Amino acid sequence: MLRILVVDDHALIRRGLRQVIGEGWKDAVVGEARNASEALEQIYTKKWDVVVADITMPGRSGLDLLREIKAANPKLPVIILSVHAEEELGVRAIKAGAAGYVSKESAPDQLVEAIRKVLAGGRYIGPKLAEKIAQYIGSDIEKPLHETLSDREYEVLCMIGEGKTPTEIAKSLSLSVKTVSTYRSRIMAKMKVKTTPELIRYAIQHGITR
Repeated sequence: MLRILVVDDHALIRRGLRQVIGEGWKDAVVGEARNASEALEQIYTKKWDVVVADITMPGRSGLDLLREIKAANPKLPVIILSVHAEEELGVRAIKAGAAGYVSKESAPDQLVEAIRKVLAGGRYIGPKLAEKIAQYIGSDIEKPLHETLSDREYEVLCMIGEGKTPTEIAKSLSLSVKTVSTYRSRIMAKMKVKTTPELIRYAIQHGITR
């Protein structure tokens, strides 16, 4: 019997993913976790065939969870879900060991296919992401400044690009406003900009928004 663990901090999203999975496997056992800590507890105590995890969660992100899973159980395939710009976060996820990367918008159409592919030992990578990975591997051109950001810094940049305030970002990621402001300062230094509007403009120009 297929066992799939769904990790997302929104109950409605988890319910929707359950329905999508049920359309592909009516007898599948689908477990749920709200965050990385709950997910790891279930991964350490139960057997799973696939993990489907959101990339943006309070506390540790989906990429943090991915790295911990690969360290604890390298053979357990993990599919990352995201609402953010596919190409950049997708490259980060695949480099960190993800077996697949699916946007939440495309999940109803692609998730079952992605699960089938990773269960067969493959990887699920959409055409846009495949092109980006090919460019990343094969190009000697200097990389964009945003590719120098850490995973959390990039996540914060995505939210800044969406127009979210430090308070909204802090609430979404379960961080303090002061911590978010520190991330923003680091991002601005790495991106070589001096104001938040410049940062938002850069994010929009490079598609670093929803």
